[in-house]
Amino acid sequence: MSDERPEQATPEKTPAEDSAENAAENSAGKTPLEKTSLEKAPRQRPQAAAAPSMRASDADRERVVERLRDAVAEGRLDMEEFEERLEAAYKSRTYAELEPLTGDLPAPESSPALSYAPGPVSATSSWQSRIGGTSASSSAVAIMSGFQRKGHWTVPAQFNAVAFWGGGELDLREADFAAREVVITCVAIMGGIEITVPPGVEVDVRGIGVMGGFDQGRSLENRPEPGAPRVIVNGLAFWGGVAVKVKAPKPPKQPKGVRKEL
Repeated sequence: MSDERPEQATPEKTPAEDSAENAAENSAGKTPLEKTSLEKAPRQRPQAAAAPSMRASDADRERVVERLRDAVAEGRLDMEEFEERLEAAYKSRTYAELEPLTGDLPAPESSPALSYAPGPVSATSSWQSRIGGTSASSSAVAIMSGFQRKGHWTVPAQFNAVAFWGGGELDLREADFAAREVVITCVAIMGGIEITVPPGVEVDVRGIGVMGGFDQGRSLENRPEPGAPRVIVNGLAFWGGVAVKVKAPKPPKQPKGVRKEL
């Protein structure tokens, strides 16, 4: 007989417990020792997309302005709030300054207005094709005469119009815009300047009239469309006037030689 004592058998695991433990270890690809060390190691937090103190770019500011325009179209902001936030957006230098401007607004994809009204989305894409480019001239002067800008032309970011004993016409219905926001400075002395903009364009008239006036007409009823440019009209009218009106573009002309059907 042998003096060796049989080793004490360790309690056997059930097939279910054994297969579950093996599957967990095999799926992780780590030994129990490696798993323990990984669990004790500090987890790294995902890096933020942008630190609040990071400087914002022009594109970042434009995205915020675009969201503010959408909020106006959706009725979430009135014009006074929009003006305040718009000015703050263009003055912002960091993400921390931009974030509060849209913090109380829903994201565009969760906005109810965009879910059932596809119109603003298509309007945005149509306006994007008309923003950008350069202009051949940045001013127009009429002294005892007149000037006219109409049809396909590019409105510069800053345009100066002067009419002295004369008149001028600026038609923006078929025009492109060098920037999302353009400023037209008008000086009308014993003369007049007429500015026509298409529906959907935001119009802001700030001119001063001395024995004259700046007439915005029915532009206040013109609801801005998302992505549409903003036209600021300022300047001075002395014994003269500057009129701003909203009018739909003219229908395309029928080609010559095509007879209309009766």
